[in-house]
Amino acid sequence: MKLDAKLREGDSGTMWREYLGFMDLSVDGYMDIQNRLMLEQLKGWCASGLGKQILGGAAAPETVEEFRRVVPLTTYEDYAETLLQKRDDLLPEPAVIWIKTTWEGGKHPIKVAPYTQGMLDTYRINMGACLMMFGATGKGKYTVGKRVLSGFAPLPYATGLMGLMLRQETDMRFLPPYEIGRDLSFSQQTKLGFKMAMSEGMDYLFSMGSVAYCISRMLTDPDKKHRKGKLSPRVIWRYLRARARCARENRAMLPKDLFDLTGLVCAGTDNACYKDDLEGMWGVRPLELFAGTEPTLIGVETWNKNGLYFFPDPCFYEFLPLEEAAKLKQDPEHRPVTVLMDGVLPGEKYELIISVLKGGAFARYRTGDVYCCEGVGSRDDQTRLPRFRYIDRMPDVIDIAGFTRITRDSIASVIDMSGLPIDGWFAAKEHDEAGHPFLHLYVEMRRGRAVNYALSSEILKEHLGIYFKYLDSDYKDLKKLLNMDPLEVTILTSGAFERFEQVRGRQIAPINPPAQDIVDLLAFQGGAKPPEKFYTAGGDD
Repeated sequence: MKLDAKLREGDSGTMWREYLGFMDLSVDGYMDIQNRLMLEQLKGWCASGLGKQILGGAAAPETVEEFRRVVPLTTYEDYAETLLQKRDDLLPEPAVIWIKTTWEGGKHPIKVAPYTQGMLDTYRINMGACLMMFGATGKGKYTVGKRVLSGFAPLPYATGLMGLMLRQETDMRFLPPYEIGRDLSFSQQTKLGFKMAMSEGMDYLFSMGSVAYCISRMLTDPDKKHRKGKLSPRVIWRYLRARARCARENRAMLPKDLFDLTGLVCAGTDNACYKDDLEGMWGVRPLELFAGTEPTLIGVETWNKNGLYFFPDPCFYEFLPLEEAAKLKQDPEHRPVTVLMDGVLPGEKYELIISVLKGGAFARYRTGDVYCCEGVGSRDDQTRLPRFRYIDRMPDVIDIAGFTRITRDSIASVIDMSGLPIDGWFAAKEHDEAGHPFLHLYVEMRRGRAVNYALSSEILKEHLGIYFKYLDSDYKDLKKLLNMDPLEVTILTSGAFERFEQVRGRQIAPINPPAQDIVDLLAFQGGAKPPEKFYTAGGDD
């Protein structure tokens, strides 16, 4: 019997223990699972060709403590030669499927990650746990719908695996059907699913926060061509009734006027930027889960939607304090100190470090994802475990709406390819008045160029945008799929960078500098007024 049938017919207590029982554990009980699974993983990993490469001749560690002491923190560079060639013979266990994503700042446009059968089995069960939370109103109180509008990219991207796992665990009807959607591009899949939702209705909206926001606006946009499409009498009646009600109340139509969602689910990055908007549109607070190419599916919120809990079985988790990450950046020989799940502190921010279990390839792998520990234990959730809030990527990467990850190298390539007379630049992830993210590029033009006026900024923005789209297909999708223009350009007075360096005694960071540095540099250029607010990923000084 599949999970959705079990939820309708089975005992809720039994279902909770099977899929979500880890939430009843103490931190010590949680760590017992973590340590046991890590010891199992060590045996195969240390014996593999990949593990021996990472160890670099060091003796294979026999305990978790020794593993953390002997094995250095790793990045994708440490695995690229083996994984990009898909060398199954060097892996701890053979891969059943390879998942891919873009490799920001890497030597190749993509990176791939192997998924073993054990990893997929764990993924499927944890996806079932997420499903139980989609429409939950409390512990053991589940509501299960039938129709799912999915706004995720298909396989071989990681989000496509979520749909596959849900299909294996449930009899839900996907809009469009999985067999059709998997052969379509992301854009085609989204458009077809949208048309079907308008015709058939839907129970779940399952997407990245940015895509969900775009779909939500499309659903009630009176100028869209779908109004001319064939709709069921039920939907027509619902639409006319909603339109009449909104006219009486003198307000714009919202998705909640057309649909009564069981659950709204968001995955990926930048979800926090859209949660309030989505709740206002649908009358349902989005439930957040977190998955990635390398980590797999690792966390989900409860019905209270007040923080992520990490599943204990897909990865062994370590947490790198940001001050330790900063020391490592300054000194590559620094041996940073991490903490485990039983050592995180409320209010502290950490980069997540993972060792993938169940035959996975990655050991002590730097994900580049930053989380804040929101608290340890929750009376509302009846848990004793730490819960987390996703913050952003590490400051040296600019992630926009979960679509594109922009690095120093990618911006330098765009500027070099453009041939524009730019002497200096830095870039920051900032947020508009609605809280939505964008890339703000600050440039200083070559001396003697009369360019410091608004029209030139627009021309420069248009020119650079062409090259961003050419070099980064994910960036292009922001405009194509989300109708988002993610780039703003500010032209600085000549000599601004030089004056900043003279006063502060250092160069400004090229990616996500601290907000105060941006304010200072704008003030140093003479004549330009610092903006009233900055919402940057760089944080405070």
